[in-house]
Amino acid sequence: MPDFWEFPTVSMGLGPSSAIYQAWTNKYLHNRGIKDTSQQNVWAFLGDGEMDEPESRGMLQLAAQQNLDNLNFVVNCNLQRLDGPVRGNGKIIQELEAQFRGAGWNVIKVIWGREWDTLLNADKDRALVNLMGTTPDGDYQTYRANDGAFIREHFFGRDPRTKQLVEKMTDEDIWKLKRGGHDYRKIYAAYAQATAHTGQPTVILAHTIKGYQLGSTFAGRNSTHQMKKVGLEDLKALRDNLHIPISDEELDANPYEPPYYHPGMDAPEIKYMLERREALGGFVPERRTEHSEITLPESKTYDALKKGSGKQEIATTMAFVKLLKDLIRDKEFGNRIVPIIPDEARTFGLDAIFPSAKIFNTQGQNYLAVDRELMLSYKEAESGQIMHTGINEAGSASAFQAVGTSYATQGEVLVPVYIFYSMFGFQRTGDQFWAAGDQMTRGFIIGATAGRTTLTGEGLQHADGHSPLLAGTNSAIVQYDPAYGYEIAHIVRDAMTRMYGDGSDGRDPDVMYYLTVYNEPMHQPVEPEDVDVAGILGGIHRVSTSDGEGHKAQILASGVGVPWALEAQELLREDWGVQADVWSVTSWNELRREALAADKHWYLHPDEEPRTPFLTQQLQGAEGPFVATSDYDHLVPDQVRQWIPGDYAVLGADGFGFSDTRAAARRHFKIDGPSTALRVLESLVKQGKLERSVLSQAIEKYQIHDVNAGTSGNAGGDS
Repeated sequence: MPDFWEFPTVSMGLGPSSAIYQAWTNKYLHNRGIKDTSQQNVWAFLGDGEMDEPESRGMLQLAAQQNLDNLNFVVNCNLQRLDGPVRGNGKIIQELEAQFRGAGWNVIKVIWGREWDTLLNADKDRALVNLMGTTPDGDYQTYRANDGAFIREHFFGRDPRTKQLVEKMTDEDIWKLKRGGHDYRKIYAAYAQATAHTGQPTVILAHTIKGYQLGSTFAGRNSTHQMKKVGLEDLKALRDNLHIPISDEELDANPYEPPYYHPGMDAPEIKYMLERREALGGFVPERRTEHSEITLPESKTYDALKKGSGKQEIATTMAFVKLLKDLIRDKEFGNRIVPIIPDEARTFGLDAIFPSAKIFNTQGQNYLAVDRELMLSYKEAESGQIMHTGINEAGSASAFQAVGTSYATQGEVLVPVYIFYSMFGFQRTGDQFWAAGDQMTRGFIIGATAGRTTLTGEGLQHADGHSPLLAGTNSAIVQYDPAYGYEIAHIVRDAMTRMYGDGSDGRDPDVMYYLTVYNEPMHQPVEPEDVDVAGILGGIHRVSTSDGEGHKAQILASGVGVPWALEAQELLREDWGVQADVWSVTSWNELRREALAADKHWYLHPDEEPRTPFLTQQLQGAEGPFVATSDYDHLVPDQVRQWIPGDYAVLGADGFGFSDTRAAARRHFKIDGPSTALRVLESLVKQGKLERSVLSQAIEKYQIHDVNAGTSGNAGGDS
């Protein structure tokens, strides 16, 4: 429903985090002069059970630190989870109050309805207040699952003074004592206070009953969540309590399909609601995608990466950061770029933009920075461009979602560029990326320090060998694993056109681009004059041919694996007379998706000419066996097996990683240059083109079983 749901938050717990970062993004838009959001408020409607999710409470401090007085939480405290009480032996409202106040929030409690006011005014020695404060939540749930007589005996009857307070009340009067969350006057007063409060975010803790007005078989029952039908007597009671003009005869006719009631378009309630929605700008929810006009960066912005690195060795992470800096400098579009960094800017070389772009903070910078005299000093500003989220990937993902949907929620394009250690993306916050896809977020997700063997010195928890697989399960993610800077230039430019262009190419713009980049320095070649741009964008292009005499083979590699594929090409040519071509696979995932789409079209349209998958087209006519290598699990390159036009062997780095040098780790996983060469020789042996003895010779020559004999890779770039 792309025109309806504006803020789908999917799993419980994601709503609070999303709301906090949406409010922060609204301040960002205002402070940077992109849009006046000063009159906007963000409301998040949550459950007390939901507040046990780590994301629900784990980012409260940001809202207070950033003075997000445009943010309001309403927590429905019905005291129940799906299975039972939230805090049967405790008091969830007091617990939440303590935590929110401690985090710096304004707290408004709406606990008791106005019917209690007379009793509280008569409670001169505070016996009733004491009883309210010492009764555990489990008891409050039980009271509302029974009747007025039960409450008289088990609540008021626990103290002679409180028992006397209600001695003139009937059981029905006691039953009508509402909780604050069901008193519309008190709720209105709480909302009015919340919107008038400044300098802090506000939380309203509203005491309610789960299944309120649905009858004794529903209200307060542990099974309420699983109950799908209301019984006839409860249905009639609901009708009476809400004064709905439906007769017994109408209900008796079909208890399972009661009639819908509408008071008519001329009813004062309907007129009032329509007038208010018109005054507020339209119906809610409603998703709008019209945004202000933008001018995309010119082609020359991407030229620097096409010139190569000369005599220097540059990691693809640094190549991307160079492009990011150039995009930020663009006079027409640069202010739309929003770098999102979870406390690793210096690792990625992004500290260079601290002084110019500055770090967004609604309070500015009210301290003397320790590095103020350095060129790359840490600078915060109320109008800063960088969203620095601290050590907080969950918060970063929420910021990415809020920024990446600004084109729809605010009518202003912002381009989030979320850069992080690739291991801590889809593995840690995959649910949030799913929610981002559901909300049709657009932007760039940059998995830096990617690969199973490129960051071996910081512990195996950083060894990402599978994030492309996780990303591939999200249909809104377009994943690339580029080897060279010039590939990055074409991918990013095409992504900008797809997500923020005029849409004339017919592609779905509501996608997120996930690029895996590496921290290992390598020579960046100049873009070839005959570069296959369609191949780069489609997922595979040939980067090196070997035209001499001898048996032929094809090596497919991605990302940091391309250099050791070229190493294997040389070993095969020099040592075994085998001529291998090398292909850079920029996207295994996109090759698979396109091929699956071609297959699907064929079986659904059997009378039409079958489409040949792009991968098969690219490799058509290529001689010899095909061998794939990468710095990822076997499953990454193996996912395209059925569309390879020939024998196909796959190398991969499975498991938890290997703590040693890059070269040793690659030898351990058998993905390095010599291992790739060996796999090519094995494939030729299987085809009967080489003698089997060649394999033993190669294993001995390259010392394949010795991890210390590995030479593929270097020690630069914080290995």
